[in-house]
Amino acid sequence: MIRMRTVEISVGAFVLAGVLAFVVLMVQVSGVSFTREEGNYRLYATFSDVAGLRVRSKVSMAGVTIGRVTAITVDPAYGQATVEMQIIGSTGELPVDTGARILTEGLLGARYISLMPGADDEMLADGDYIEDTQGALVLENLIGDFVTRLGGS
Repeated sequence: MIRMRTVEISVGAFVLAGVLAFVVLMVQVSGVSFTREEGNYRLYATFSDVAGLRVRSKVSMAGVTIGRVTAITVDPAYGQATVEMQIIGSTGELPVDTGARILTEGLLGARYISLMPGADDEMLADGDYIEDTQGALVLENLIGDFVTRLGGS
C-alpha cells in the first residue's frame, strides 16, 4: 500500500513539473514580460514594407534585444507602415541618425527590427521618429523579379 502511494505521488509530481515547464515555455516564447515599464520610451519608424513583422517582435541592436514592437499601423496617405517600438530605458539613448531595418532570423525565421546607432551628438527622445529605415526583403518578390527577368531575356 505504501509503495503504491509513493508511485502515485511520484507520477503526480512528474506531471506537475511537466505542466509548470510548459507554462514557463509558453511565457518565454510569447514575449510577455512581467517587469515594470519605468524608464522605457517609445520610438517610431516608417517602412515601405513590413511583411512578416508582428506586434511583440523583438527590436535589437548588435544582436541584443533592447525592446519590442508594440504597434503596426498603415498611413493611407503615403501607403507606408508606421511601427511603434518600446525601447528598454536601461539601454541608454540612441542618436538621431540611428537607422532601422527589418531582418529575418535565419532563412525562414521570424522578422525583427535591427537598430544601427549613428554618431550624432543629439539623441532620440520619447516619441521621435527614426528617419533612416529599410523595409523587409520579401523572398516572394525577389523570386518573382528573377523569374520575370529570366522570361524577358
